[in-house]
Amino acid sequence: MAAATGHAAAPPNAPAADPRPAQTEPGHGRGPAGPARRLLPRLGGAVFVLWAAATMSFFAVRLIPGDPVDALLGGPDSNATEGTRQAAREAHGLDEPLALQYVQYLGRLVTGDLGDSYLLKQPVSQVLADHLGSTLVLAGLALAGAWVLALALSLWAARGGRVATAAGNVLEVVAAAVPEFWLGTLLIVVFSVNLGWLPATSGGSATGLVLPVLTLAIPLAGFLAQVMRESMLEAMHAPFALSARARGEAEVGVALRHALRHAARPGIGLSGWAFGSLISGAVVVETVFSRPGLGRSLLQAVLVRDVPVVLGVVLVVAAIYIVVTLLSDIADRLVDPRPATS
Repeated sequence: MAAATGHAAAPPNAPAADPRPAQTEPGHGRGPAGPARRLLPRLGGAVFVLWAAATMSFFAVRLIPGDPVDALLGGPDSNATEGTRQAAREAHGLDEPLALQYVQYLGRLVTGDLGDSYLLKQPVSQVLADHLGSTLVLAGLALAGAWVLALALSLWAARGGRVATAAGNVLEVVAAAVPEFWLGTLLIVVFSVNLGWLPATSGGSATGLVLPVLTLAIPLAGFLAQVMRESMLEAMHAPFALSARARGEAEVGVALRHALRHAARPGIGLSGWAFGSLISGAVVVETVFSRPGLGRSLLQAVLVRDVPVVLGVVLVVAAIYIVVTLLSDIADRLVDPRPATS
């Protein structure tokens, strides 16, 4: 009879079919709900960071002693009359209440207008464009150098026994604690003044980048190595490392092929913060080595109260921090693509 109807008979103990449509797990459907749910908090966090950076820097720069009108009139030594100073205040809205200036500033930011430099008499966007590349190159090379030094210290400490571990711990602490201003001056004295190997000022040559990069990379390497060394030592005694040794794999192969990935994850997670700290450290390093860049521009703008430049640099640094943090999250997923368990 079943053959006559053209339908296969159901097994006698088969459960009844559920007439309701299949439900998909939230965030894993075909629609964009999953990616959007992950993206929206990031966008909201990025907007909040930029707003907080803009707000804090706007009010903080007003606490710096001095009058921003001095930058508008060429410096504090200008012989401008009080009438000229008042006209400059009115032309740039500096005579308005501070709360109104803040609202107007946020309104300009929404439209992408960073204003004009009081001292340089050119758009802040142009000032940033002229100096951003130099600072990004310095910070990027310093981050790469810090990673090389940190990985070398971690591998040495993991394979060298107790003496190497203790020595590596001392080196890491000393490197992380050394002030960048003192380290940069020391490197100039040793390698430029005494040995004559490298130039004391950065300039535009490749050799002029060596000392500034080392000045930024060495303290960061000490900090990264402290975090990565512990992960490396744990990974070298983990079950997967013991299994690799049982298969006859050499100790170097165990460290490079298995333990290194686990040791790198904490450093990758900190790379966003590390790059932001390098941008901040560029203020000192670019001043010590007379290197043009965002850091040096920020210092000069603070000294003369060039408010638009100060605010523009702070916003750019905050945006760089957001982007690099996102890239570090992507790199962390590439190193270990396993989804996080809830």
